[in-house]
Amino acid sequence: MKLFFHYCNYGFSNCYILGTEAPEEPAAIVVDPAVMDRQILGFIENNDYKVRGVLITHDHIKHVRGLRTLKRIYDAEIFAINPYIREHKTTMVRDGQTFSAGPFRVEALSAPGHSSDSAVFRVDRLLFTGDSLSAGLLGRTASAYGAAVQMVALRSKILSLPGDFTVLPAHGPPSTLEAERRYNAGIQAYDESRNHRPKFKLDLR
Repeated sequence: MKLFFHYCNYGFSNCYILGTEAPEEPAAIVVDPAVMDRQILGFIENNDYKVRGVLITHDHIKHVRGLRTLKRIYDAEIFAINPYIREHKTTMVRDGQTFSAGPFRVEALSAPGHSSDSAVFRVDRLLFTGDSLSAGLLGRTASAYGAAVQMVALRSKILSLPGDFTVLPAHGPPSTLEAERRYNAGIQAYDESRNHRPKFKLDLR
């Protein structure tokens, strides 16, 4: 597989294109098209790729703004937890579902917290984590409840995956799952806040 990483000035976000190596089946999937500019289009066209799918980790504008332009050029299926992304109908995916996007086998893992529709997409040993998990950070949440929901999802579905994976977040540099298990400051801060939370005893006498 060929992985093309594009840093988008809009939203300071990352867009990824994952393409095949085999010349007899040139296909690609796009992850979080914040923009659709000359660099992204050039990578797709120079490799003669047919865009077979678009993976949306969550419906925040800084990750989907380029979707309208992309759909005008390519008739690509959109995969997301939401039934619609802006005005575009999607193919809804469920937590734990494995599906095909052209020649790629993709697993969808729901990780709500940063947003209700946050998802992590697993392709082979790659994890497209959106805003849920970044290098050293966790996704921002609106409440302590949201933070707890996000942490449960990350621990049960992502951090518990056997072996190592490359973490490809929607913001910031890539990382590895092993590095995040060991050193993620967001996880450490969350655990510390839980450990230092005052414990109250209710005396009913």
